[in-house]
Amino acid sequence: MALIKTILGKTPSFGKNIYLSENATIIGDVIAGDDCSIWFNAVIRGDVNSIRMGNKVNVQDGACLHCTFEKAPLTIGNNVSIGHHAIVHGCTIEDNVLIGMGAIVMDHAHIEPNVLVAAGSVVLENTRLESGCLYAGVPAKKIKVLGEELLKGQIDRISNNYVKYAGWYKEGEE
Repeated sequence: MALIKTILGKTPSFGKNIYLSENATIIGDVIAGDDCSIWFNAVIRGDVNSIRMGNKVNVQDGACLHCTFEKAPLTIGNNVSIGHHAIVHGCTIEDNVLIGMGAIVMDHAHIEPNVLVAAGSVVLENTRLESGCLYAGVPAKKIKVLGEELLKGQIDRISNNYVKYAGWYKEGEE
């Protein structure tokens, strides 16, 4: 059973068809939509500000989601994948986004829809990433405009696969 902790009178809430791994930690003012999955050793800490996640969001192994007290909540849209060991902090991520493994997204960054952030990239504070593009590097820079096929092939494939994987784990719990 995941560690779900109330703090300052705020308890995480979840939509339908959710998978929470046994050692995921979800604290405080966190709302997750339907078909979300939070994987092994992921931490979602809504202790100092709010965290809002849409539908079909997967937070992969070891990822950390947090925010900044009184300054920067975290908002994540629909159909978003947060890669293994990524750090996502006090920013806005719109729909259909992939945050690659080990990437860091800092306060007040704004990631528009249909964006791929490459593994290991650092999206600096107050940066806006343009829709339909791949960003990579430290700091993250636009590498190229992505075609519809690549966007759907990566973003939708990974997001849909994580709903499937979650089903495998839930079947094992029955």
